[in-house]
Amino acid sequence: MAAPPPRSRDSPPALPDEFVEEILLRLPPGEPACVLRASLVCKSWGSAVSNPRFRLRLQELHGAPPVLGFLHGWKEHTPHFIPTTASAFSLAAPDCRSWRALDSRHGRALFLSEGQPQGAQVLLVWEPITGDEQRVPVPAALQTDLSAGAGAVVCAADGCDHIDCHGGPFRVVVVFADPVIFNFIPDEENVAMWACMYSSKTGTWDKPISVHTTLLHFNHCYSVVVGRSLLYFLSNEYMILEYDLDGCGLTLVDPPNFPSAYDTIRSIRLILSEEGELRVAEVLKLRLYLWSRPREASDGREALWVQSRGIHLNKLLPIGALATANENDPDLLDYAEAANAIFVGTINGLFTIELQSKRATKVYKDGNFYPLIFSCQLLHS
Repeated sequence: MAAPPPRSRDSPPALPDEFVEEILLRLPPGEPACVLRASLVCKSWGSAVSNPRFRLRLQELHGAPPVLGFLHGWKEHTPHFIPTTASAFSLAAPDCRSWRALDSRHGRALFLSEGQPQGAQVLLVWEPITGDEQRVPVPAALQTDLSAGAGAVVCAADGCDHIDCHGGPFRVVVVFADPVIFNFIPDEENVAMWACMYSSKTGTWDKPISVHTTLLHFNHCYSVVVGRSLLYFLSNEYMILEYDLDGCGLTLVDPPNFPSAYDTIRSIRLILSEEGELRVAEVLKLRLYLWSRPREASDGREALWVQSRGIHLNKLLPIGALATANENDPDLLDYAEAANAIFVGTINGLFTIELQSKRATKVYKDGNFYPLIFSCQLLHS
């Protein structure tokens, strides 16, 4: 019997680059560890993953980037990162016990120092993926007001698609009440709310601008960006402030006409529609309502808010997550712009609900805190 021919020790032919790319594109986008391990297989696979074209195609194929985790500062005001993926990973939040989480967007998170002497407050812009930290001094005129105000961070790169804007320029916008109201309030129905913007390009703050309205509070700051120039803040009183990033204008926007707004505890957040327009989400009596507003009414006047049909949360969330008692109703905690997903706290834990697909996912066993969400793709690091 003839001996079998010797095996060839030659390596198998390499897959064409376009085949490798097609394979890697099909890895689960919500599990960054899969892509990371694939990038370590060989040099060509690593090059494919780091190629900007690959990242662009990944977004085109899978849509909005997944929420990989969130930050919250509920315990001792220390920001904690909690992953929402099956493959656990960690990111070291800024090492300070006196940071108040204000906002996160475009791969950055914004914090305000607390417990500091007057004149020493600073804002911290942190990039979780790169670990880069930039401190922004708070002007003396704002020092006594930011603790009760709001803040937002926005990418300032021209024409950026926000897929990979790490290390680029940014803007910080803060909203605060007139300093006089902290010592004497002559009329709570007519006070000045101020806004001011910082640019990392110039390293300076713009001149503050104001609008007269009722006294607004921002115990938990919520904001969204519409298009490339409009930034919206939601106050505790459900009032909406519009800040024009280009024109530096501050406008008061009437909120939806919530029926019996003070008869029950309401859970309301600003969100975006699939077309990128401003919306208001409301959770009330186990239903999720979405309010939308056309840009302009047919007669030229400002259009009124319109409420959609309620989405039954008990059809999206698992049995046991909801309760009929009012104090245990689900709480709409936050909104991730890039992923177009809301975070809902229940007695059974914390869930994300993707507004487009209506898919709910449990991301944490405990829902008894207020999270600050950030959404990003580790492929962009």
